[in-house]
Amino acid sequence: MSYDPTNIFARILRGEIPCSKVFENEHVLAFHDINPQAPLHILVIPKGAYVSMDDFSAKASPEEITAFVRAVGEIARTAGIAASGYRILANHGPDAHQEVPHFHVHIFGKAALGPMLARR
Repeated sequence: MSYDPTNIFARILRGEIPCSKVFENEHVLAFHDINPQAPLHILVIPKGAYVSMDDFSAKASPEEITAFVRAVGEIARTAGIAASGYRILANHGPDAHQEVPHFHVHIFGKAALGPMLARR
């Protein structure tokens, strides 16, 4: 999968599409999902053009990686879900149903989330 600079997250980063921002620093932007799957559903994206965790971990600078990981923790603490628990999810590729070709992490919380994967 190649990076598509017209994807919705790239457009949000360029300010072409508004978002409900919850966090921003030099390397990371986080905002509420427009179609939440839990009472709290935040998307965390790096500002760089990375398609997936695989791409991000291979090509991002140490500063970008550190900023991203720290942002996820700070967002969870600020949202008040660090003590009660939360789920982090990143989809990669078609088998995982990745919908936007820009690396992102979903943070879900404020509810009992059930099993990790649907039982077959």
